[in-house]
Amino acid sequence: MSMKVLVINSGSSSIKFELYVMPEKKVEAKGLLQKIGEESSELKAKVGGEEVVVKRRVKDHAEGLKLIVGALTDAQHGGLKDISEIGAVGHRVVHGGEAFAETALITDEVVKAIEAHIEVAPLHNPPNLLGIRVARELLPKVPQVAVFDTSFHQSMPDYAYTYAIPYELYKEHKVRRYGFHGTSHRYVAARAAALLGKPLSAVNLITAHLGNGCSITAIRGGKSVDTSMGLTPLEGLVMGTRSGDIDPALIAYLERVKKLSVAEIDNLLNKKSGLLGLSGKSNDVRSVLAAEAEGDKRAALAMSIYCYRVKKYLGAYTAALGTVHAVVFTAGVGENAASVRARILENLAPLGYELDAEKNKSAGGKDLDVATPASRIRILVIPTNEELLIAQDTYELASRN
Repeated sequence: MSMKVLVINSGSSSIKFELYVMPEKKVEAKGLLQKIGEESSELKAKVGGEEVVVKRRVKDHAEGLKLIVGALTDAQHGGLKDISEIGAVGHRVVHGGEAFAETALITDEVVKAIEAHIEVAPLHNPPNLLGIRVARELLPKVPQVAVFDTSFHQSMPDYAYTYAIPYELYKEHKVRRYGFHGTSHRYVAARAAALLGKPLSAVNLITAHLGNGCSITAIRGGKSVDTSMGLTPLEGLVMGTRSGDIDPALIAYLERVKKLSVAEIDNLLNKKSGLLGLSGKSNDVRSVLAAEAEGDKRAALAMSIYCYRVKKYLGAYTAALGTVHAVVFTAGVGENAASVRARILENLAPLGYELDAEKNKSAGGKDLDVATPASRIRILVIPTNEELLIAQDTYELASRN
């Protein structure tokens, strides 16, 4: 039986949404409301084939979601005839900690558990919760489902997620590696298995989600066994504005030498570092690559560090898995930056990664194998679709309840 599923990704000042007909996977509407709380709020959407743009101040998420529902039910645009057509709502939630190893039907207890993880996800879980609360008020009788970024990584073994710090910090405060981008890694892993013609449980993969945020995951038999992001999304690869791996003593050094507070250092590492901090120009790979092409030495250094960090993790996870059937590149950079993929894979033929240069140039926007026929490990480019996976999970869970 068909069901209309509304997928909501509620950010601190934005709401991204898509309306699916499931299980047909048909997108009926999608859009983004930005700058909530500002005078220049703007909703851009495509509803029933019609472009919708609304520019006016949206004071909060409650007003924002009402605006979105209004656009979806506007008779002019051919979306929903009535809000009652929505059969379920799926929410992206960043941090579920150890409480959630899979997607969950939202109850008051689930909301409390999400609230309990605000301390480790102060930038993400509060706006995620706002979206949930507003949607539950607007659609009180409709099943609401939470899909967690962290849940896919709950299959990691203890030796992969435990930090080498006093164990009491884990026992008392759950300080450990959690990993993120799980929805993306899970989606492309399933697609990769299909492209390889094998069941997911029979493949070992390394999935590289390279966007403004970046993470890489080792997958054995379809399950995450290690991932680069940690307690927070700061650890691991170099990102748009995040530093990735550093010497932890840098924090004490900056406090002592620069007289920075912990909050200032946290802001520096999360919002002023990565490609932006290295290049001094931009957090966008396209802009940094363009500057590098014009001879900018800092931009060149930024890209070298970015690619080298991914290469190191790729080698480490190849060793950790032993047998690797494919590496998957996904997200904005992974899907579209052929030169970045080439630099990451350069000189890795002895490990089994042989890139076909011509095939690699043609990738972008579609599933593609860019390895040479002789490559022991397939090199796949797969566009991610986190919203579709959230819609699938929501439909399956709502249909059972």
